[in-house]
Amino acid sequence: MSEVFALRRERLRDRCLAAGSAAALVSRPANVRYLSGTAPAGAVLLLGPGGDELLCPVDPAGDPAAGRPDEHLRLRMLPAAGGDPAVAAAGLLGATNTRSLAVEEHHLTVARHRAIGSVSPGLHLADLAGAVEQQRIIKDEEEISSLRTAAEIADQALGELLESILVGRTERHLALELERRLIDHGAEGPAFPTSVATGPNAGLRRHRPSDRRVEEGHFLSVCLGAAYRGYRSEIGRTFVIGTSPANWQVDLYDLVFAAQRAGREALVPGAACRDVDRAARQVLDAAGHGEGLPQSTGHGVGLEIDEDPQLAPAAMGKLDACVPVTVEPGVHLPGRGGVRIDDTLVVRPEADGGPELLTITTKELLAL
Repeated sequence: MSEVFALRRERLRDRCLAAGSAAALVSRPANVRYLSGTAPAGAVLLLGPGGDELLCPVDPAGDPAAGRPDEHLRLRMLPAAGGDPAVAAAGLLGATNTRSLAVEEHHLTVARHRAIGSVSPGLHLADLAGAVEQQRIIKDEEEISSLRTAAEIADQALGELLESILVGRTERHLALELERRLIDHGAEGPAFPTSVATGPNAGLRRHRPSDRRVEEGHFLSVCLGAAYRGYRSEIGRTFVIGTSPANWQVDLYDLVFAAQRAGREALVPGAACRDVDRAARQVLDAAGHGEGLPQSTGHGVGLEIDEDPQLAPAAMGKLDACVPVTVEPGVHLPGRGGVRIDDTLVVRPEADGGPELLTITTKELLAL
């Protein structure tokens, strides 16, 4: 992997040089990990004229989940009272002839930006903007392998939960059990706060689990994901508890399933991001559920759970092969509950079989 990290840094360095900056300071944790292999708390990555250096306030070896640093990087451990690593990195450039430093302005606070400028007054601070985030959109097969494992872990945890007794247990209890099972199966932790929703809460996006208990005849919607080697999966499913579903539940579920399938089938290289969103959204809109739909029906995943590209009505750009995304339409009926179906997939050309489904738990409407 060292060669992979070195190539990623070289691509960023070339972009900075073309824009007139001989050095770059990367501070956003996911970007630091993408370029260095690790992201211990507070670490920053300096791509300087004298080489690449990771400045750390804590030892990366103390947190295995943070990853292992590229062996070709220089590692500079800062003393306990060493101050801000970003400011320290800028100070290192003071002894060189570097005139311009590209920084991630979208991640830095105003105070931190000023502190970096003050330590080297002659240094021009340019904006790196989303250069690293753009590099991260298309994944290599090693990254996709980690995503595939993260999806398998989430599938395992969810499958085990479905085999247990659910009636009478609280949303909060079930969410905690799912997160424990993720770790039992090898996850570094949950990819995001696990959502379990039942009764009138079912189908709510990003619902925070409450003390509401699972009852027979109600929908139960679950959304979870695993983090593995820094990469994050996402899966969402909806079930009916304890009895055959009512006609309105079957109809609503079939509608959301049709919308989700339409979105999945639209995932082809070259497809406009807004068209994928439209494919799923228009199914729900035509059935009278256009009001209250989320701003997007999917998003990219990787080292963060919500990355570019966005699958939304106003989204710009087109999909490339080897881009992992979620497709997650849903409908919530106030006071009754609702349905969410969420998968993680990788965009693949038709010659390779079309979109690769990473989350494989059944989407059949089960009565648990």
